[in-house]
Amino acid sequence: MGREEKDGDWHQDLVEKLATDALKERRRSRRWGIFFKLLTFAYLVAVFVVLVPSEWSETGMGEEEQHTAVVDLEGLIAAGEKASADNVITGLRDAFEDEDTAAVILRINSPGGSPVQSSYMHKEILRLREKYPDTALYAVVSDVCASGGYYVASAADEIYVDESSVIGSIGVLMNGFGFVDAMNEFGVERRLMTAGEHKGILDPFSPMSEFDKEHAAELLAGLHQTFIESVKAGRGDRLKGDDEVLFSGLFWSGREGIELGLADAIGSASYVAREVVGVEEIVDFTSKEDPFERLARRFGAATGEALGRVTGFGGGFELR
Repeated sequence: MGREEKDGDWHQDLVEKLATDALKERRRSRRWGIFFKLLTFAYLVAVFVVLVPSEWSETGMGEEEQHTAVVDLEGLIAAGEKASADNVITGLRDAFEDEDTAAVILRINSPGGSPVQSSYMHKEILRLREKYPDTALYAVVSDVCASGGYYVASAADEIYVDESSVIGSIGVLMNGFGFVDAMNEFGVERRLMTAGEHKGILDPFSPMSEFDKEHAAELLAGLHQTFIESVKAGRGDRLKGDDEVLFSGLFWSGREGIELGLADAIGSASYVAREVVGVEEIVDFTSKEDPFERLARRFGAATGEALGRVTGFGGGFELR
């Protein structure tokens, strides 16, 4: 009988222990469940605070204030770069389409680059200005606004610079190297085979003929004339210097640029927003590029460039 009582006590203790452990586990699970629910709620609140326009928190739902939109054009103007037409135009379109944009500032710091990319941006600015006539676009120059950068800026309503900005360089260049004499010195024979009489034009390992020089000069002159006409259309009577000087490829300080009519006044982006637009609040609409997409695009561009060098489709022109 004593043994049976002991066995019963043992079974009862085991059942009580299992029940207690189960109860503890349920309480622990309940506490973790509450914790994760609170964590999820906090995350959703944080996302809401980040994504909801700041004007709502300041003025209440539906009472949005106007802002001055800013889009950056920074660096070399070229496809696949930060200052590509795709990136800059995307930012400009978003800025103009926003109902609370009072005016748009295109903040430029660029030495120039591709004439095609510059032309794309120039034309799109003119289109957006025509589509949104009540929204002015101001170009604001920081360090440099040269060549292709100025091509884009000339489409703006007004251009603001710093006294120490560099502006101008309205010209087109095509550069390269010639290795003919070096090859002769080392006894290297150039074996170039082409289909097309002038397919090997400007080949760095072959002598440059008069035809090559004339053809390249004619092409550059045509591109330069398009550049000049675009600047004249944008700046109009504000240009004060002699054409042979203004469009010679020279560049000037910001203050000299104002005297020549290449720029309108001294001013930073914050100054233009505050004193010209009258809306001090600035919102950045610059298109942010995914770094992985940028890396993939760079790899593709490098591969295409290498292939172009092999097949003879390389080369190009620059507004620099």
